[in-house]
Amino acid sequence: MQLKKMGAAAAVLTALVAAPHAAQAQDTIELSMATPWSGGHWLEIGANRYAEIVEQVTGGRVKINVFPAGTLGPALKVTETVQMGIADMGHAWGGYDWSVDRTSALFGGWPGGPNPEEYMMWLYNGNGLELWKEWRDDVFDVVAIPCGVTETEIFMHAHRPVRTPEDLKGLKLRTSSAWAEIAPKLGVSTVVLPGSEVFSALERKVVDAIEWGGPGGNMQEGFDKIAPYMMMPGLHSPGAVHDCIVNKAVWAKIPENDQKLMELAGKMTMLETYLGYAKMDIAAYETMKKDSPAEMIVVDDSLVTAVAEASSEWASEQAAANEWFKKVYEDQSSFLKSISGLSEFRFAPGSRY
Repeated sequence: MQLKKMGAAAAVLTALVAAPHAAQAQDTIELSMATPWSGGHWLEIGANRYAEIVEQVTGGRVKINVFPAGTLGPALKVTETVQMGIADMGHAWGGYDWSVDRTSALFGGWPGGPNPEEYMMWLYNGNGLELWKEWRDDVFDVVAIPCGVTETEIFMHAHRPVRTPEDLKGLKLRTSSAWAEIAPKLGVSTVVLPGSEVFSALERKVVDAIEWGGPGGNMQEGFDKIAPYMMMPGLHSPGAVHDCIVNKAVWAKIPENDQKLMELAGKMTMLETYLGYAKMDIAAYETMKKDSPAEMIVVDDSLVTAVAEASSEWASEQAAANEWFKKVYEDQSSFLKSISGLSEFRFAPGSRY
């Protein structure tokens, strides 16, 4: 049965890729992509790889030109840049849209949300994908293609150690999205800054601590070289997903067959980012354990519990005031409960050695 499904899927892909060649008449469509990334793995393994896969599966009929942060519009305004037609499409992270609609945090990653594997299951085995597309269309008037699952992040790099809930009190933290509202419930003062300002803010001690990404990205940035403490695990962001959003007028000009291939490329890039970020993070973490001057701290269970409780309280507040949030939150929570049995018969990655 499984082989039949795989064979059918392969046949569909072959048909989609081959069909336009019969016409031999379609011109190349070039699309501009805005991103919030000035460099690093989310640009290279994420946005650039999606563009490469789209060009490959469409046989060169669709070409995406990827631009780093600030080139086509403000780094934190990628969605707005695409809405206005300044960019044809964008490589977006929902967390940067949370000021418009807090539902974005449920897709972009939040303390009570899925890890990378759970996000992919929710998207493709549950209702996540359809909810995401409907939400982006309804709230932002853009077409959404999930196109990358990110790593579990380092909890923070800081100038002072954090182990317990008491250690968070009075901490000035650079963060974004849901954690920017949840952390203050635990006594934290939060500051939202674009990626280009994070390193200097930590180095000059404008903030006491920052959160950014996983070991791979953070080692590239050098955060462990300028702050003496690194806290784990990533309570604030167990996982997240990026989406490739397209201006609706631009989307309408793309032939339906190539639209389907662009969506397929998103699913393919989900796998490549999952594997690519994991490979990068594992290598970086081993290097940091040997060479980093920072002290690595695993936070106490009391802090894990406190973050979970504060996150649940925040989510309940949002659900009471926002119908989209309520709809997505209830569906996501229900799905996560439905797969709890995985922990009973499967080993967690890396847990046996």
